[in-house]
Amino acid sequence: MPATDRSVSIDRLAELISERRVAVLTGAGISTDSGIPDYRGPRGSLTRRAPIRYHEFVRSAEDRRRYWARSCRGWPFMRDRRPNISHEIVARLQHSGALGPVITQNVDGLHQAAGSDPVLELHGSLDAAVCLTCGHRRDRDAVQREMEDGNPGWLDHAIEIAPDGDAELDPALIREFVPPACNHCGGALKPDVVLFGESVPKNRVDRAFSWVDGSQLLLVLGSSLTVYSGYRFAERARATGKPVALVNLGANRADPIASLKIDAALAPTLTELIRRLERSPMSGGHQR
Repeated sequence: MPATDRSVSIDRLAELISERRVAVLTGAGISTDSGIPDYRGPRGSLTRRAPIRYHEFVRSAEDRRRYWARSCRGWPFMRDRRPNISHEIVARLQHSGALGPVITQNVDGLHQAAGSDPVLELHGSLDAAVCLTCGHRRDRDAVQREMEDGNPGWLDHAIEIAPDGDAELDPALIREFVPPACNHCGGALKPDVVLFGESVPKNRVDRAFSWVDGSQLLLVLGSSLTVYSGYRFAERARATGKPVALVNLGANRADPIASLKIDAALAPTLTELIRRLERSPMSGGHQR
């Protein structure tokens, strides 16, 4: 949008936030500046396939082998990512009271690393794995050490980093990989995230709905809301008479129901937004 239109839109967003209790919903677009690729590219078109679907993971030992072989190479990169300015601004605005709770569709832990609290990880977190047989949960770094010990030299293979801790790897190598197992029962391990095709646990959905219901504005940052898992919260906000504000590049599933849409890069938009909010005498009081 033209610079003047964008400036007016940011002014309007600052006004909306200053007058209301705000719940925040974030997607992959908030983490791309930390170097984490997303599935849809900068304008919302699908550019990558998901690492694996839930039914593939639970039914096929070979598909699990493929997932973990790639994840073993991708996890060190994912683990070393750091919050970017957008995460930091969200945390700062939470601490000031201008923003309320954060619901994130991301599995990277960067909101918490930036200091945000509370945060609900709708799709779980990559920093743990869970046994499909006994439910025992393990730290992802411990699983990583086991995989590296069982697959010497694996980290030397060339890769291309993909979303969600995945990595593009020569398929010919994968059949040699020894996947991790549960150290309690020997069962198959799954990343403790909601895979594509898997349902989000009801208690998480209910908690997210309660945060939306307790707010007066839903602010969506860096998500096209293409997947219903996130879009339902925009639907809920609109159905209960709350405005929905979007900051995201490209088309958005919630465009028809949004009260305000800023089609622009997230980091510069949030940088301008916080300047306006910190100048406003109204900001910070309505969340306490």
